[in-house]
Amino acid sequence: MKKYREELAANQMQVSLSDFLESYNKNMPADFPRASVALLNKFKDTHSTLFRHGDLWSVDLHRKRLIDWMPRYGDAS
Repeated sequence: MKKYREELAANQMQVSLSDFLESYNKNMPADFPRASVALLNKFKDTHSTLFRHGDLWSVDLHRKRLIDWMPRYGDAS
């Protein structure tokens, strides 16, 4: 139960874009597209309502939405 609480707290923690990017790419399967700073900024511009805490990111709030968004919009210029 303690491990679950620690994981939950880590997933809800608000982190910088660079920390989120590092964690995201490190924890995704090797065959999944990698995120980049430019891609995350594009996602942020598209989903500005998800960023009520300024430039902070969280696994809990942003990861699933980014995974769903990337295949459709990640390669667009």
